[in-house]
Amino acid sequence: MNKTNRRVLGVHVAVAAGGVVMLGPFVLMLAGAFLAGNPLGGELSSRFTLDHFRDAWAALDWPRVYGASLLVTGAIFIAQVVTSLPIAYALARWEFRGRRPTFKVVLVCLVIPPQVTAIPIYFLMSGLGLLDSYSALILPSVGSGFCIYLFRQFILAIPVSMFDAARLDGVGPVAMLWRVVFPQVRPALVAAGVFSVVSHWNDLYWPSVMLTTDHIATVPYAVAGVSGPDSTVPLSVQLAIAALAALPLLVCFVLVQRHLVRGLVLTADGE
Repeated sequence: MNKTNRRVLGVHVAVAAGGVVMLGPFVLMLAGAFLAGNPLGGELSSRFTLDHFRDAWAALDWPRVYGASLLVTGAIFIAQVVTSLPIAYALARWEFRGRRPTFKVVLVCLVIPPQVTAIPIYFLMSGLGLLDSYSALILPSVGSGFCIYLFRQFILAIPVSMFDAARLDGVGPVAMLWRVVFPQVRPALVAAGVFSVVSHWNDLYWPSVMLTTDHIATVPYAVAGVSGPDSTVPLSVQLAIAALAALPLLVCFVLVQRHLVRGLVLTADGE
């Protein structure tokens, strides 16, 4: 085996090992959810059963929980697109004083964890009387440095000739954003949408800070209420609940995976 083949083999072994690490817990979750027995005691039988999923469906009000998460994640992503795309267009194609410092601020926002700003945002939401509401779950996540960065990099890949041709046709700045930029950045919108939806669908921290009741509980908040070492719900049912919580994300990824890969392959060079 020559050096090139050894390198290729090493890459495949590393990828396979990473796949096992990533998919192993998911496979164990499905095994415990679909097979009869006690996974905590290592007693899994080969008998296939849906009883755990029936109990899991009865343990939570899934239509309400799914609806709350869909509302929150959908509203956050739409608001992020509406606010981030114009900023990204300005940073990519407009010449104005302070453009580079503004872009550096966006980069800094990428590395600030939400826990840093949680306390002041909590007091702000409390002062506005918005605690335990959809507004408290949605508004703090409207601004997205990641979306601004991703959209900017993709806009930089759009040929300048397209903007020049549109200006010659009398297209103004707002119409330029809608008629030229938006159709070209659709793959980036899909990529940003996947990251945004996955992040906020799985977010337990922010609902735990903002919610005091479970009437608008999102999926992680509701799942946390019936899971854990002190829960009276059997472990097999908890695994089935986790599978139901992840199911919408799995379906979403399967539907958009091709567009996601295309959106992440950016050819623009950052400034």
